[in-house]
Amino acid sequence: YDEMNLLELNNDGTYHASGGNGYTEELPPDDFDPAHVHPGDMWASAEAQELAQVSPEMHWEFSMQYESRLLEPFGLSGYGCCEDLTLKMDDVLKIPNIRRISISPFADVERCAELLQNRYIFSWKPKPQHLVGDFSEEMIHDYIRHALDATRGCVVEMVLKDTHTCENHPERFARWVEIARELAEQY
Repeated sequence: YDEMNLLELNNDGTYHASGGNGYTEELPPDDFDPAHVHPGDMWASAEAQELAQVSPEMHWEFSMQYESRLLEPFGLSGYGCCEDLTLKMDDVLKIPNIRRISISPFADVERCAELLQNRYIFSWKPKPQHLVGDFSEEMIHDYIRHALDATRGCVVEMVLKDTHTCENHPERFARWVEIARELAEQY
């Protein structure tokens, strides 16, 4: 794709990795040639949800060491999706140019926040099941507040995804977003 000049910049509103947008002032680099976009001018991402239940050592052996090499030519990288990376974060942080890290609903938010601090994008994926069953605004409020307390000082984005149903109540999405925005403005 590089040799055929088929690549395009994705440092804008382009959806990146398992959530979020590519907005950044770090890409493209200063030596960017607008006539030819190279991998070093772009975001890339990888994940291995299939290996969620294996040890960090096995994850590295069978997947992440290869993904890391594939991501190396790119300007910035993201890693993860819905797999819990809490115990694998040491290896994730070895990925060249890593910037966005997915923090799944199953992850230890406190531990991940300690590790990522303000050096990476903490791409938090809240539990989508709060949109079904008994829709409790108080529960959603407390859940999001807990995450924001834990991630104070981090670079956080919230990506509500994998919402396969809202039990025929689409207004729940709007209310969830309103609650999240109200809380985010307090931090």
